[in-house]
Amino acid sequence: MLSRFEVETGKKSEIVDITSEVKQHVAKSGVKAGLCVVWVPHTTAGVTVNENADPAVKRDMLMELGKLVPEDDGYHHSEGNSAGHLKSSLMGHSETLIIEGGALVLGTWQGIYFCEFDGPRRRNVLVKVLEG
Repeated sequence: MLSRFEVETGKKSEIVDITSEVKQHVAKSGVKAGLCVVWVPHTTAGVTVNENADPAVKRDMLMELGKLVPEDDGYHHSEGNSAGHLKSSLMGHSETLIIEGGALVLGTWQGIYFCEFDGPRRRNVLVKVLEG
């Protein structure tokens, strides 16, 4: 089953918790055991799994990514969003998660995050649930 949902961001760089949306798509699928692939089809956005208990983690991630890949560093790409492309590649465009007992298998503190690096924008997230 393939489904999608939208994420609307309000900042140039932002990390948005999408765990509940992905869980809803898994529940709707009816799959009891299998895999869930979360895919972000954008070249200046990504997805990751990380701690979702302390909001400071998201701030720290954005802060350190900003140090690794500054917004203006003499890039040659003419659209002005080279930093977003680089950060997107560092974070990755997909996560594969295990489904067991009809639910995602996540660690106690883990959540799924959409990562925006060229916002604000309206973005798509695709969720593919595979039985098996």
